[in-house]
Amino acid sequence: MSSHEPSFVRTEIRSAPGGCDCFVITLAAPRANALEPDFLAAIEAAQEEFEDTGLRRALICGGRNFSTGGDVGRFLEAACDGQAVAYAERVVPLLQRCVLRMIGQKAIVALAGRGAITGGSAGILFASDLAVLAPDAFVQPYYGVMGFAPDGGWTATLPERIGAGAAQDWLLNDRRFGAEELMARGLACAVDPDPENAALARLAALDIDMALAGKALIWDAARRAQVEARLAAETEAFRALIPLEATRAKMAAFLGKEA
Repeated sequence: MSSHEPSFVRTEIRSAPGGCDCFVITLAAPRANALEPDFLAAIEAAQEEFEDTGLRRALICGGRNFSTGGDVGRFLEAACDGQAVAYAERVVPLLQRCVLRMIGQKAIVALAGRGAITGGSAGILFASDLAVLAPDAFVQPYYGVMGFAPDGGWTATLPERIGAGAAQDWLLNDRRFGAEELMARGLACAVDPDPENAALARLAALDIDMALAGKALIWDAARRAQVEARLAAETEAFRALIPLEATRAKMAAFLGKEA
């Protein structure tokens, strides 16, 4: 097992049922895996490490909560210091790169999720090739609550998965969908109290050559380019909204602080 300093991410090669090797990325950052610059850089380094192995199966998992998305406290602190855009530049592009990298990897990347998968962290779910969720898993955007623009693929990869209308409805109404609802919408293939081992079993059972051929056809160059352009548009929209007084007021209200 290896870890990335700071040890926000652990990586290991684990033998799945049937004996095939899977690369496992375990998220282990503070504050329920809040998406901060060093943590996102560690995820990116883990992705690079995985690609260097040449393995064709990977699993991304977290702890009690997969991730609560961006750290609102740090965004508010940056906004109060007049550094909202500068801080966003250290967070959002890294998240977007991780998402884009997932859909382009010549491997099947599974996600095992427990608890919260909220805000931009849901982009990792949307970009995964298969997902197994614990019964307590849920996804909620929170963008309207914070005044943020969507990032992580909410307008880039999610419409490819569930349709533009359904994605817009989810964002506009800030709906919280639980594990069973997410499976019904095609964003998970199973709900299991042990999502990590269930996901490994599903990875092991794959006809990997067929699975990779299908992934390459779905995420072909044209579709990846479209997603890349949409992720770039998300980043620009995030930059535009994050320094607004209204956004700072919403963040402060969420945290119970004075703006």
